[in-house]
Amino acid sequence: MIAAGVLAPAKINLFLHVVGRRPDGYHLLDSLVVFADIGDRVEGSPADLPSLAVGGPEAGALADLGDDNLVLRAARLYIEAASGTGAAALFLDKRLPTASGIGGGSSDAAAALRLLDYLSGGAVAPAVLAKLTARLGADVPACLAARPVWVGGIGEALEPANGVPEAGIVLANPRIALSTPSVFRGRSGPFSQPGRFAAMPRDAAALAAVLAASRNDLTEPALALVPEIADVLGRLAGLPGVLLARMSGSGATCFALFPDRAAAIAAHAALQRAQPAWWSAAGALLTQPPAIEAFFRPGRAPSG
Repeated sequence: MIAAGVLAPAKINLFLHVVGRRPDGYHLLDSLVVFADIGDRVEGSPADLPSLAVGGPEAGALADLGDDNLVLRAARLYIEAASGTGAAALFLDKRLPTASGIGGGSSDAAAALRLLDYLSGGAVAPAVLAKLTARLGADVPACLAARPVWVGGIGEALEPANGVPEAGIVLANPRIALSTPSVFRGRSGPFSQPGRFAAMPRDAAALAAVLAASRNDLTEPALALVPEIADVLGRLAGLPGVLLARMSGSGATCFALFPDRAAAIAAHAALQRAQPAWWSAAGALLTQPPAIEAFFRPGRAPSG
């Protein structure tokens, strides 16, 4: 049978400013969001009914979700939009930690939507597909784009961020889950001004220099809930060749930027030796959405 798979890349907020709050309580954001070639993987093949199997090193965190898994929710929404067609047997290879500020569940859902649309031959118009993302979570619209974007509103207002330079990246998490609503509830003080800049820097070092003028406004409330984030930031900031270390999203995952992939991989090896109990990974920033890869799977369900 024909099957396909696609990377569900980690989402990184290079900066995140909270610029206001709507009457309904949702915070208004300004952020530069990029993606890394580090992530989960979603595979699938056409089927009569939607199903999901989960494997991979981080699968245990999803064991109790059942039908509330975002991938299955995305699949049901897609079938509804496709007038009852587009069901698939899906497999999620879970490698990103959950509740960690790098959009793991949101990226999984967005990857599933892209994959289902590929398998069904584009049964849902792109504009309709984009509307589905708003029903799945604030990060899902950006994750569907899966390329550098300026993010505004509560996450739904996207503009292309063209020209983001190549850079290596290391991600690290102290293996402590952190609730996004709890972090936002802990935020206090005045709102920030937007942090976006007009001209995109030419290389990773220049990007880090420009980003130094911005911040992640959720770092302080996240630190109040998980003080270990300070250890992660300090360790990343001390890695050889690092250009910038910062928390992503609502935490607790932090990132470090490097001139290129090779520098990130070398630094990551040092980090693993020093903190083997942390979750960590190294790679590079993506400039285009991950390609969907088709393959032939002879008569069996997706597997890891």
